[in-house]
Amino acid sequence: MANYRRGRIHDEALKVLAEAFRKIKDPRVNKAFVSVTDVNITPDLKYAKVYYSVLGGDEKEVAAGLEKAKGFIRHEMAVSLNLRITPELTFIPDHSSEYGAHIASVLSGLTYSTPEEDAGDDTKKEESDV
Repeated sequence: MANYRRGRIHDEALKVLAEAFRKIKDPRVNKAFVSVTDVNITPDLKYAKVYYSVLGGDEKEVAAGLEKAKGFIRHEMAVSLNLRITPELTFIPDHSSEYGAHIASVLSGLTYSTPEEDAGDDTKKEESDV
């Protein structure tokens, strides 16, 4: 299969999954802010790994809710994508947004100085020693 077709299917699957996540009525998923971050579909279109992130909810409860709603989500994909084979879904939590926020907080806490300021600090120490 051509790569451009796989890319189009990937993009369309991402949109359909995001819409399907909003339609889930399970309170475990509905109460938390769940977003689809990425989808990896195998070349034969039989399997798909769905990466999702959770904000404001229990990750284990959301995972259980998504497993329970797997049939509904797959049905939504089948109706919208109109492929010969609808992929089997595997849900994988994505912690990259949490990791990015952690790195941003670490970087914002750092202080830096220019080389001129460093040289000025050394001369002040030498003058105070005399």
